[in-house]
Amino acid sequence: MKVASALVSGLHPDAALAEKAVRCALEKAGLERANNVILFLTRDFVRHAQPAVLAAARAAGCLQVCGTTTSGLFTEDGWLLEQSGAAALVFEAAPATPHDSSPTLSFTGHGTLPFEWQALPERAGLLEANAATWSHGRISPNACAETRLPGMKATLLRSAGLLSLSRDLSLDFAQGYDLRRIDGMGAADSLRQHLPAELREHPPVHRLVVLRHASESAIPVLSFNADGSLTIGEALAEGETFCWALRHPDHSAQEMQQLLDTAANPPAKPDFALMFSCIGRGPLFYGDDDRDLQAFRQACPQTPLLGAYASGQIAPASQRNRLFHNSAVTLLFESLHV
Repeated sequence: MKVASALVSGLHPDAALAEKAVRCALEKAGLERANNVILFLTRDFVRHAQPAVLAAARAAGCLQVCGTTTSGLFTEDGWLLEQSGAAALVFEAAPATPHDSSPTLSFTGHGTLPFEWQALPERAGLLEANAATWSHGRISPNACAETRLPGMKATLLRSAGLLSLSRDLSLDFAQGYDLRRIDGMGAADSLRQHLPAELREHPPVHRLVVLRHASESAIPVLSFNADGSLTIGEALAEGETFCWALRHPDHSAQEMQQLLDTAANPPAKPDFALMFSCIGRGPLFYGDDDRDLQAFRQACPQTPLLGAYASGQIAPASQRNRLFHNSAVTLLFESLHV
């Protein structure tokens, strides 16, 4: 199938950037017009999104334009942060089949996952608080946009990037968001005990989490308190079990590489891919480059990719759709029509 992505940047959130991204992608794909466009714009387009979406639709020659504003953009060619930009994926739509097996692509500007999206069927996408979203070439008045890609099969991969630090622990005593005693120890002492020795004196609070279950989003540790308690981002009930975990760049990169290598080999490479990542997961986390993007290039060379960084990632888990953070959700698409 004919498909391609393109990423362009500029000094200002100008509609011409969206038009240029679509035209560049069309040229790379060898298309004069597209049947479907997924368009991501940087968050400075929030108040200028409609003209940009219309410009993209005109350039593509179709109204099937869906997407959102995000904190950053990337394609297989590179990434963009802290600068105005547009990224587009264009493709010819394959005829729908009764065996379509890809999640509904879902983008929201709400602060939490919309209630009606939590139930199946499967969804995958991005949440960015106060984002503009669009579908069918129009801004969504309720900040929720969705689309399906007909005739496609999708393999979904989710990398949480969490290194487990402990066995299951039991919460003895808590007050609101403050954990006080865990398995007979003070909460802060419990966490320090399970940290690698080099991290105990100055714990990296911004990378420490409470993990109830692998299918749920991790709960961030917010502070070590003078009284030996810990404040976390969500209340736990006394008697609950959980483990300590650490967001670790090397572990995250290795996990992503293993997921992609397993999914891309031995089957044929995908026709294209989407990656929904976190602003706390990309270059700002890895230090100099996006090692998830590097892993994709290695596992799926010359495969068109469209990606974005946002505060939350939507993916199915345990028979429902959930909101994750600091994760990378990758969809590898194959056409059902050979």
